[in-house]
Amino acid sequence: MPDLKEAMINRRETLKGMAAGTTAAAVFSIVPSYVVGASKTEKPPSEKLNIAGIGIGGMGKGNLRGCRSENIVALCDVDSKYAGNVFKAYPKAAQYADYRVMLEKQKDIDAVVIATPDHTHAVITMDAIQAGQHIYCQKPLTHTVHEARMITQAARKSKVQTQMGNQGHSSGAIRMVREWVQSGSIGDVKEVHAWTDRPDKGPWYANFAARDLPKDHPPAPDHLNWDLWLGPAKERKFHPAYHPFKWRGWWDFGTGALGDMACHTANLAYMGCQLTQPTWVEPITVGPINPETYPAWAVIKMKFPGVKGRDSEVIFNWYEGKEKGKKKLPPAGLFHGNRPTNSGSLVVGTKGIIYSPDDYGSRWKILPPKGGDKAPEYKKAKAWLPRNNRGDVGMKLEWAEAIKANKPELALSNFDYSANLTEAILIGNIAMKVGEGFDWNAEKLTSSNKKATALATKEYRKGWEF
Repeated sequence: MPDLKEAMINRRETLKGMAAGTTAAAVFSIVPSYVVGASKTEKPPSEKLNIAGIGIGGMGKGNLRGCRSENIVALCDVDSKYAGNVFKAYPKAAQYADYRVMLEKQKDIDAVVIATPDHTHAVITMDAIQAGQHIYCQKPLTHTVHEARMITQAARKSKVQTQMGNQGHSSGAIRMVREWVQSGSIGDVKEVHAWTDRPDKGPWYANFAARDLPKDHPPAPDHLNWDLWLGPAKERKFHPAYHPFKWRGWWDFGTGALGDMACHTANLAYMGCQLTQPTWVEPITVGPINPETYPAWAVIKMKFPGVKGRDSEVIFNWYEGKEKGKKKLPPAGLFHGNRPTNSGSLVVGTKGIIYSPDDYGSRWKILPPKGGDKAPEYKKAKAWLPRNNRGDVGMKLEWAEAIKANKPELALSNFDYSANLTEAILIGNIAMKVGEGFDWNAEKLTSSNKKATALATKEYRKGWEF
């Protein structure tokens, strides 16, 4: 893995000359108003944060609404039409197309909210870290496994406060499940299952299983800066098959159904079972694979090692898409007569099964154990995780509180947690391309399978090197 210091210096170099009359050195002298030297002091709870939004036309719009109790001082989007209503909604905020110019010119920003396409998350996040900004980034945190590891190390080094946007993580229900599972109420957990209604649902999945690039090349509309939209991705001409919405299905831009939804749907199992990184990854079945787009279906199995407080190995199973019209799902017997929902998860213990019938783990019920007929009685476990009962907005509030108190543990989906989750999920995408099972060394981000090791990172367009 590249040296962190060297990588951070390289990121600095990419910012040179992005704004007239400024220098790259000037960027890294920008610090929030409450930073003294290299250490951050606590910000008074009554003082509002100055927040900038990067990528505001889609999910970023909702993220900014969740930050309305703070000051929205700057907005950035490469598509002025797509983001037009959001620009209008915050008339006092400065407007930008290039986030690098914003980071150089605007010196009053304390924190940034990032909701751009997946392939740009890491480069923007790293630049924001280098500019001294606290970061809220939408899931999945990065486009590659290597990026997740690097930005986590950089965030720790810079002592910025972080949060990934996977909404269900802030619900009281999912935190209750973690407490309950870890109390031993369903016995030893040996397997978990998570499934999704993607890529069958939503217009942004229309390009899954397309085998070729578009043949026609209409000009990019005037309101879109296509070069900035591409960012670190390799050169290709504009097409509406990529923007807006539909980029998720393309390997170069998105992370597929697994990257998109597992940060939600697998989070209950991941959080409840204290999963770390897999030691073995295996594609059980994958729809026809091609170099351009994600497959129409997949079933992936991962083996997670035991940890302190959970000695047993856990087998994680992921299901997405349909094959010949039949949806990929866990074994029917695990549902004990309940009709499987379009997306959900199962945590299978020796004494009982927790079944969550939605993406976010905000609802769940207790089923009998595998092969049994009686569910364990629910007894409330000791509550040791905080509750905010504010849903998705609660994630933003906890992040803001972490910034003001300089306490990263207040943001429960901070990069120490969410990058770990993201790495594990993206290894599943590697398995789709490799086409066979492989071992995984989480410490070194390597495998004895050379193709798997190579796919942990990617090539970056000149000027956007990570």
